[in-house]
Amino acid sequence: MSTDYQRAREELGRRLRELRVESPHGRLTGTDLARRLQWPQSKVSKLENGRQTPTDDDLLAWAEAVGQPAAVSELQARLKGFESHIRSWQRQLSAGHAPVQEGWNTLIGEARTLHAWDNFVVNGMLQTADYARNLFERYAEFRRSPRDAEDAVRARMKRQEWLYRPGKQLHTLMWEGTLWTRTCPPEVLAAQLDRLLGVVGMDTVRLGIVPLDAELRLPPANGFWLLDDRLAAVENWHAELWLDDAETIALYRRVWDTFAEAAVFGAEAQRVIAKVRRSIQV
Repeated sequence: MSTDYQRAREELGRRLRELRVESPHGRLTGTDLARRLQWPQSKVSKLENGRQTPTDDDLLAWAEAVGQPAAVSELQARLKGFESHIRSWQRQLSAGHAPVQEGWNTLIGEARTLHAWDNFVVNGMLQTADYARNLFERYAEFRRSPRDAEDAVRARMKRQEWLYRPGKQLHTLMWEGTLWTRTCPPEVLAAQLDRLLGVVGMDTVRLGIVPLDAELRLPPANGFWLLDDRLAAVENWHAELWLDDAETIALYRRVWDTFAEAAVFGAEAQRVIAKVRRSIQV
């Protein structure tokens, strides 16, 4: 979690404490407020100390319980401001995958240099349409989100135009395990690997593969993107984390550099990809 995010959560907690202490009904203790709200006293303490993120309903209940309902809009605006760092998939995918992909197109379009680490699927900038379609369909089924795979695929393919623009550079690392992962039919995976073989050597792409038998100084962990030096985007099962403080971005860049030390590039990367490709019977 970013330093900025935690700081904002602590500031919101201090504001909640102020509203409790300055209640027009008379100063309330944390125990008094917990009793009014029928909450555990520990929840009041965690919210005030920035150790738990409140919901909109929590903020509404708090403001009413301390006799200051006019503060609700201010509190919810504070929450919305820092919660934007945590972009839950449930909210993002409420209208389907296509709007999310279009949003990423805008974000990527503003960047000159991308660094990516992928340990579960082929990087989206290098996916074939069939590979991407398969992923969108599977995720929509899993998350029970609207089925809009065709629109999402078109948006993702449009993003790949970035690779052919002057001054752009994609530095992407993939764990070899992503090449073996059978989350799509064999013929789709084979075509995807052919695509990867073809991008090795592109002027705007530096593709590295971390072999399964490479000695790693860090475990593969989760995938992430670095957009210039302004944003680290980390994907988890429940959400994307958008982290924009300099310390965190520098941390993820050190992680990327560490994996790069174990990666192979150029002809060696092609040999790893070709080995996997030969194993596929289509």
